[in-house]
Amino acid sequence: MHYHHGDLRRAMLEAAATAIAADGVDRLSIRGLARATEVSHTAFRHHFGDRRGLLTALAAQGYAGMTQALRAVDRTGPEGFLETGVAYIEWALAHPAHFQVMFRPDLVDEADPALQTALGELAGALMLGVADFSGRPSEGAPRTNPLALAAWSLTHGFATLALAGNLPSGETGQSLPDLARAVLRNLAQPH
Repeated sequence: MHYHHGDLRRAMLEAAATAIAADGVDRLSIRGLARATEVSHTAFRHHFGDRRGLLTALAAQGYAGMTQALRAVDRTGPEGFLETGVAYIEWALAHPAHFQVMFRPDLVDEADPALQTALGELAGALMLGVADFSGRPSEGAPRTNPLALAAWSLTHGFATLALAGNLPSGETGQSLPDLARAVLRNLAQPH
């Protein structure tokens, strides 16, 4: 077995993200990950319990990473709402394995406290953009606030389509983030 200096748990999560990005979440195997990281499969079980525990930890890591990206958005100008959506999409495109797992309740332990905390922080970050756009304190959660749900649906759908290769990046002469801005402006501007 290979001795891992530093954080073995982090190395295992990175290996899982790499495997999911390459082969999809359905083909993820704890034994395969153990071979790839040169540790025993019991090491994975020690850190995560089982495959569901591993995916729960990966989803929580994803929520935290996306939250950080959304909170870093400069929301001082009129484009803050739009840029929050673009940051969501850019993060999803940069972290496709996390994104595959994050919004799949069938794969994770939804009662996990770390997952619930990370998901709550992401919801708060999403609602900051809504408050900036509407000019009043955000109410509810992204799933129950109509404006937040519309924005989330559009950005999540765009990211999903882009990750599946269904968007014309390059064909339009626009980068995916620029194409996202053009699409999101349709939501942000009254007609």
